[in-house]
Parts: sequence; C-alpha cells; structure tokens
Amino acid sequence: MVQLTQLSLVQFRNYVSQELHFTDRIIGIVGANGKGKTNVLDAIYYLSFTKSYFNRPDAQNVHHGYQGLRIEGQYIIQNEQIPITCIVRENLKKEFYYNQDAYAKLSQHIGRIPCVMIAPDDVGIITGLSEERRKLMDSLLSQMYPSYLSNLIQYNKILAQRNTLLKQAAEFGQMDETLLETLNEQLVEKGLQVFKYRTNLIAQYLPKIKKLYNNIAGQDDQINIQYQSPLQNGDFKTLLAQSITKDKFVQRTSVGVHRDDLIITIQEQSFKQEASQGQRKSLLFAIRLAEWELIKEHKHFSPILLLDDIFEKLDAQRMIHLLDWVSNHTDGQVFITDTHKERVANLLGTHLKSYQLIEL
Repeated sequence: MVQLTQLSLVQFRNYVSQELHFTDRIIGIVGANGKGKTNVLDAIYYLSFTKSYFNRPDAQNVHHGYQGLRIEGQYIIQNEQIPITCIVRENLKKEFYYNQDAYAKLSQHIGRIPCVMIAPDDVGIITGLSEERRKLMDSLLSQMYPSYLSNLIQYNKILAQRNTLLKQAAEFGQMDETLLETLNEQLVEKGLQVFKYRTNLIAQYLPKIKKLYNNIAGQDDQINIQYQSPLQNGDFKTLLAQSITKDKFVQRTSVGVHRDDLIITIQEQSFKQEASQGQRKSLLFAIRLAEWELIKEHKHFSPILLLDDIFEKLDAQRMIHLLDWVSNHTDGQVFITDTHKERVANLLGTHLKSYQLIEL
C-alpha cells in the first residue's frame, strides 16, 4: 500500500508556497480554471517519474520570476512514513531523494511509487505520432521492470552513437566499419531485449483494454490493438545490414525498436479515422486503467491514480461506468480534479462511501 498524506510545493508552476494534506483514499480537488488543480496532479506525477507528465523541461515548471523549485511528498509505504523530495537548483541541476537518500541516477526511482495519470485532452496516444504510443509502452514497462528501463536507456545511447557515426561518415566520406560493427552488435543486444518485453506486454495488455473499453463504453465496438515492429520482419542484425545503404543516405538508423508502433483499429478500420469523440475518450480511459491493473498485478499493490478534469470530457453514461470502476475495482489512492465543486460532491457522494474534497 502506498498513500500520499502531504504535498509541499515551493516555486512550482503557479505556487510560490503551498501545502496540502490528504486524509482519504479518494480526493477531489476543485477550483476555477487557472487555480492550479492540474499542477497539483503534475507535482504528484513528478514524485513518481522525476519529471512532468506534460513533457515540460524543469525550467518551465519554476514559478515565474523565481529560480529553482522544490516538491516534497510524505508517503506511507508499508506502514512507514517516507519523504520523497525533488529539488531543481538555480542552475537547473536536479536532485531526487527517497527517505532523504539521494539517487545517483534518476532512473533508479522509476517504479518505486507507481502512478498512472489520465488527462482526456491527451489523445495523442490514439491520434498522434508513433512516438506517443512508444512512450505509453515505455512508461508502463519501466514501472514494472527496472531491467527494461536500463535496456531502453542503453539502446537509445547506442542509437545516438550510431546516428552520429552515420552523419560523420557522410560528412567525411569515410565509414569506420569496425566501430559500425561494434555498435550494430550492441544495438541488436539491447534492441532484442526491448522487443521481447514489448511483445509480452501486448499479450497481457490487450485483453484488459478490450474489457475496460466495453465496460466504459457500454458496448463492444470491436477494438483491436496490434504491436508493430521492424523486428517482426526478420533477424535484427540482418535488417541492419540490409538497411545500411539507406541509413548512410538519410544519415540515421532506419530500422529498430525506435520505429515500433501500436496499430489501433475499430471494426477492422483505422481507429484514428473512424472513431467518434466518445469512442476516443473511452479508449483513452481503457488504455490507462488497463495500465493501472497491470502494474497492480505486478507490484501486488495499487498505483496512485490521477484523473484530470474527467467530468468535463465524458457523457453521463461513461462517467457513471468510470466512477463505478473507481469505487469497486480500485483500493489505491485516487485524485480527481474538476471545476465544479457541487458536481464533484454529488457524483462522489453518490458512488463512494468516503472521500475528501479540497477547494483551491
């Protein structure tokens, strides 16, 4: 069990100084637009992932006119009170502490405080470029398997080195074949590990997404998600050899797990082109809640669930189904933001036995 009991913000986004106390499992955070509701959720996300959910660089999260920021959460983890602290110094050097012990590498923290955030406007997972769907897989797998994150980080470093070599070869008209062979071998080793994890993930992930989608939407729209990777088309080492002429021309590596994607269809047609707004939102929620379920099964405790501005984006039927799921299928902490205090109080009061309401 992981429970956040207190959150302290210093010079973070719109907060110069703010302290919040959380006393219940379900917390509603209400206030007008611009009050900083989403920033509170992003601060909680920071304490799980060491960075913003919205891919903002640290400098953009510092309160305007100030230098540096501090986010600290007091957690109860296995009945022990543990502080987790993120500090961004004036020079933008980031420090991260677990129970006052500093991490040598930020990546060592990923997965210790599992967290899933749902922001309905973030439909890039469904409608955006393949990079968004790779991030989805990476976020989930990194929280479950530290070895996956290690392999992914090393793969990306080797990939960057190989791309630099290709650019230098084009510039100077000469390729260091020995170095290329070494990088190919290293890329294959790490890439195959990433590929194996992602392949296994989809086998577990897809059935959960389908089930949750049907529950939220209230019907079966025949959603399907297929993992697509260049490594499905042959031996990785052979594929690199076959693509070297193209790679030299475009000056970058054209095959590998950095080109992976998830192909989403509805009734065997492109989901991106055919799905309605309601279907897109239902799928986004299903993808994230399935992520939550997988992490819980793997960790044997519930991740923190962050729901940003969900009541504005869902129709009544989908909202009822979602709240029913939150009430009956989660036993972890859930943070929900909304602009209307009465709406949140009525909805939570109808579906939940106990909750806390914080007005900003």
